[in-house]
Amino acid sequence: MPRPQLHPQGDFPPAGLGRRFAAICYDGLLCVALLMVTTFIYKLIWMGIVGEEKLRQLSESGALDGDPLLSTLLLFTLFAFFATFWTHAGQTLGMQVWGIRVQNADGTAISLWQALLRFVVAIASWLCLGLGFFWSLIDKRNRSWHDLYSETRLVRIPKQKKT
Repeated sequence: MPRPQLHPQGDFPPAGLGRRFAAICYDGLLCVALLMVTTFIYKLIWMGIVGEEKLRQLSESGALDGDPLLSTLLLFTLFAFFATFWTHAGQTLGMQVWGIRVQNADGTAISLWQALLRFVVAIASWLCLGLGFFWSLIDKRNRSWHDLYSETRLVRIPKQKKT
């Protein structure tokens, strides 16, 4: 299936580390809100299944600490957030604000597989104290680990003129 061409088109410069981190901070706030809503819905469903009193007892006893089902759900929710934005428009909301976009070298939207690779390697980059992000400072084309492994580019796009 052909990938959609992203607009605007052109040969854009790579995004710098400062813009990357600014977009990450913006998206981080959105992700926290998304995870809070997801957790709230999860707890409501649990309450509907076991009842409010039993859920309170489980919570107070610590039985729900580190809930693997909730952790898995939150991880999938985060991936769905990023994958949806990256594969359709190439930009999350934070990336839109800071004028950057993820794309293939030919300017097309990335695939779901590339989004998964970006997501997993970005997590590994954070676990290595951000080393994968700081790699862009020594790479000649400003690529981070997740850019390299997913064969994608993070570019700075010009502001759109309103007509």
